[in-house]
Amino acid sequence: MSVKNDIGLNWKFHMGDDPQAEYMGYDDSAWRTVTVPHDWSVEQPFDRKYSSGAGYLQGGTAWYRKHIELPDGVRGKRIRLTFDGVYKHAQVWVNSNYMGRHAYGYTAFSYDVSSFMHEGENVIAVRVEHEETADSRWFTGSGIYRNVYIEISDPVSFTENGIFVYTEKLAGNTAVMNVRYDTYGADRVRFILKDHEENEITETWMAEGSGTADIIFTGPRLWSPEDPYLYKLTAEAYFDGELRDTVTLKTGVRQFRFDADKGFFLNGKNMKIKGVCVHHDGGALGAAVPRCVWEKRLIKLKDMGCNAIRTAHNPPSDVLLDLLDELGFLCMDEAFDEWEGTKNKWWQGHNVYPPKRFGYAEDFHEWHEKDLASMVLRDRNHPSVILWSIGNEIDYPNDPYVSPLFKEVFGNNDANKPAQERQYDPRKPDASRLPVIAAELTEIVHSLDHTRPVTSALSFPELSTKTGYAQVLDVAGYNYKEGFYDAHHREFPSQIMIGSENSHSPEAWHAVTDREFISGQFDWTGVDFLGECRGWPLRISEAGLLDLAGNEKPVYYLKKAMWDSEPFVKITFRKDEDDRKGTLLFKGKTGDFMQAVCYTNQERVRLYVNNDLIGEKPAGRENGYAAVFEIPYTDGIIRAEAGDTQDAVMSCGKASVIEMMPGSNHIKADGHDTVMVEVRVLDENGIPVSTDDEISYQILGDAEIIGIENGIPDDLTPYSEKRRRTKDGRAVLYVRAGTAPCEIGVYAVNKDRTLNGFAGLISTPDHLLGK
Repeated sequence: MSVKNDIGLNWKFHMGDDPQAEYMGYDDSAWRTVTVPHDWSVEQPFDRKYSSGAGYLQGGTAWYRKHIELPDGVRGKRIRLTFDGVYKHAQVWVNSNYMGRHAYGYTAFSYDVSSFMHEGENVIAVRVEHEETADSRWFTGSGIYRNVYIEISDPVSFTENGIFVYTEKLAGNTAVMNVRYDTYGADRVRFILKDHEENEITETWMAEGSGTADIIFTGPRLWSPEDPYLYKLTAEAYFDGELRDTVTLKTGVRQFRFDADKGFFLNGKNMKIKGVCVHHDGGALGAAVPRCVWEKRLIKLKDMGCNAIRTAHNPPSDVLLDLLDELGFLCMDEAFDEWEGTKNKWWQGHNVYPPKRFGYAEDFHEWHEKDLASMVLRDRNHPSVILWSIGNEIDYPNDPYVSPLFKEVFGNNDANKPAQERQYDPRKPDASRLPVIAAELTEIVHSLDHTRPVTSALSFPELSTKTGYAQVLDVAGYNYKEGFYDAHHREFPSQIMIGSENSHSPEAWHAVTDREFISGQFDWTGVDFLGECRGWPLRISEAGLLDLAGNEKPVYYLKKAMWDSEPFVKITFRKDEDDRKGTLLFKGKTGDFMQAVCYTNQERVRLYVNNDLIGEKPAGRENGYAAVFEIPYTDGIIRAEAGDTQDAVMSCGKASVIEMMPGSNHIKADGHDTVMVEVRVLDENGIPVSTDDEISYQILGDAEIIGIENGIPDDLTPYSEKRRRTKDGRAVLYVRAGTAPCEIGVYAVNKDRTLNGFAGLISTPDHLLGK
């Protein structure tokens, strides 16, 4: 049977280069021990000499080494070593044997190491090179930042990614699932379909080791955002009557289609895609993001009414895709941010010239087919995935592609762009090249998966519809170009269109709801992210609906008013109309005027302060889903009523206590399991308090604090420190278990020791909590 083992514990790590480190016998005893996934960038201090695009965090070159014991009996077995993501330019050795190089930092890669690994001790050595951090427009991280696996199987086994299951047909009460499969030498294969409760539904035998199989059953429970029901498919490979290999995967039964006139349909139901774009980092954790972080974010986005995620602008971790399947999100799975032409990379602040020009373009020619195949083959069994995106804003005006059709052009993000950079320059790459590349990439995807359409996020559709780039795509994505929807629908009536990147504004959403032919939108962004900074000392982009600690921002409730059908009202506060950020805390000086912004999906709002009616105002679509009241601040309780729903906020007083709330009081003693501890500074009434107090943390027991995040854009406290301020009285602490079952105590105290907090955890063996 195939045994897939996570080998993330006890890697040796060295920051810096050493040409001898590939040697199996190299002495690495003085190297630091780390747990993989691991991102070395967030272990370094912020420094403005590094790229603003990468959040002012360091890259470099480093080595990892893993000593691993393989059990007796592996001789003659098939052994595969898989890396889910290494940023970037990874080189791998096994027992001093060079396995190869992998350039792209976001795609999985693997090696058949059957001839190189053996019983007893083995050594895996990995060199990672990320010297230039201005190689991306956002934070990438550095190192082996995703999971690493060793899979041991019989020589007769399923090939890597050798099972592809999808819904072939739904007819009445009958589902037909098609399975394409491939094995190394099996002569018979059996497929067993079980429901979520492990009840067997049907089995299918095939007399060939490779081929296609139909799994037919009645009464399917269809996968959807409202009911993300997953079945379990087990595949068994036989040879000469003996079971040699077993592979199990989850699948969902669903059908979807895009229509150029009617938009998007899932399981026969017309619906709007309410999506957000997300980058891949976890703030203090860098690119090494545990499951619990994504789970918290996704649950909050779901509660807002979101039903889709775009993985901007790279293939995501398999952890994220598993959660999208389980929680019920549609997914646009995106491959690249650039092709042959290198984009501008801002390193001194956003749109501060001159840019640097490093990036994936230097590897595109050699690696694009392998990287695209890696994404599609790994991810095609996920029912959440409905679109493959081959690129983001590849057609961005004059960056670098130009066209004589436009002598001068502004892009959607061209503030401070010098005049000469906006002019047509025939010495730059011509945009007529883009449909050629797009056609090649689209064909690669179609050859690997015929069940999903290919899209690309266009920033310059007024040009790309003329060059033929848009027409090569199955679905044309429009970034911030809602103004072309109607004209392009008339001119290209068979072209399917979707908003692939859009603002949070009501106008951008109305461009979807007012047009049946627009399938939906993906807001920029769902969560704040590291990098793409405006300039020192800012470390993050504040484009999100959630901040970097995963907490709701006022704009979250604006989007909820547009997307959620459950009646609600939420009071937020700002100084005036120019205060774009606002706060959820009711605070101020007595008599000072402020604005109470009440977001709601109801038509009218009544506002009370200390039970005195301040007034009643319309909300709804015509008023931007908000009723805005200008009021003088006074201590007490402010309350909003909208229809049958209400919200109340009490003014905050003096800080009294630090509250610490773990996401779970139990944690697996497996060296990986991570718990988020919510930190809140509260007054005597339990109301969060805005304070600049720095809080320090300590942990007792076999566990470690791996990060502290508050979401404050200019907080440059090194992530390696065990102290940080709170934002509006809130922060989040990430605690990772060791391997010894024990009681764990997490302690917090402010600088003058007037406030303290405590959280207790219990670290429990795996088998008691379940895998």
